[in-house]
Amino acid sequence: MKATAIPLSRPQLPPRSRLVAHLSDLAALMKPRVMALAVFTALVGLMSAPSHPAPLLASVTMLAIAAGAGAAGVLNMWYDADIDTVMTRTAMRPIPRGTISRFAALVFGLALGGFAAVVLALVTNLTAAALLACTILFYIVVYTAWLKRATPQNIVIGGAAGALPPVIGWIAATGEIGLEPLALFLIIFLWTPPHFWALALNRADDYARAGVPMLPVVAGRAATTRQIVIYSGLMVLASGLPWLLGFAGTIYSVIVAISGAAFLLLALQLNRSIGADRRAAQRLFLFSVAYLFLLFAALLIDSGAISSRDTPPAVKLAPAASLSRDLRTAHNFTIATADEV
Repeated sequence: MKATAIPLSRPQLPPRSRLVAHLSDLAALMKPRVMALAVFTALVGLMSAPSHPAPLLASVTMLAIAAGAGAAGVLNMWYDADIDTVMTRTAMRPIPRGTISRFAALVFGLALGGFAAVVLALVTNLTAAALLACTILFYIVVYTAWLKRATPQNIVIGGAAGALPPVIGWIAATGEIGLEPLALFLIIFLWTPPHFWALALNRADDYARAGVPMLPVVAGRAATTRQIVIYSGLMVLASGLPWLLGFAGTIYSVIVAISGAAFLLLALQLNRSIGADRRAAQRLFLFSVAYLFLLFAALLIDSGAISSRDTPPAVKLAPAASLSRDLRTAHNFTIATADEV
């Protein structure tokens, strides 16, 4: 008896399910957890400024900054699709899985970035919009397309892009630069190397397989942990600048003292740990996320308290309930950022 093969068609999702899946893939391209961290630090920059836009304009401003951060994530995944396919950590992203084409990602990223810059220019000022556009270009052209595959200092230099959101928030509120947002920039800039190197220590084989010269791949574990200690010390020193400059108060100074000591302790423990111990690097990586959130949350609380003391009751900037809601939202989205690089 002759067997006849019957071709089976691939099951098709209902139109509504396909739309939901497509929207989910587009959201994943924007790296939502990384985007939320950028938005939170931008919010702190906005709220720390001496003047603030009206609530509606402030909301649109944050939407534009979120869109800009999302566009950077989309364009990063568009360019890195080749190495994302190779790396275990990134193989299930939408482009490697084939659910979104590279061309579609490119168009989406460019459109989202253009939308973000135009909206920010319309609701705030050209300076903030230009800085947002330059940040996206720096992240894609300088970091993603050049530094990431060329030098073990990729994270150090490329970290400037991730450190700019609070500066954008400040300029959106005031139209000008100041020492305060530069202090916030410096904190994030110095925080970036120990944060990412702690992650890379446990994923060195993944990066090596993809040909990405992260510091643990090129220089080894011992050299990387020494650099982590150095940058951690510099970061803790820089973290005191908001208090020294007078735009942070007691809550912030206490948080800096306690969390800074804990960060340095974890960095030193990692430096003394043996190569087979992955837990020390994981502890530092997780705490680094909490550290940045704690600092900026304390700064947000302190800036609200300072504004309340300095502003007449009839024109106070934000009720405590609104501030608490902002902090809860930021907390929900900033813990766990292992998909950043």
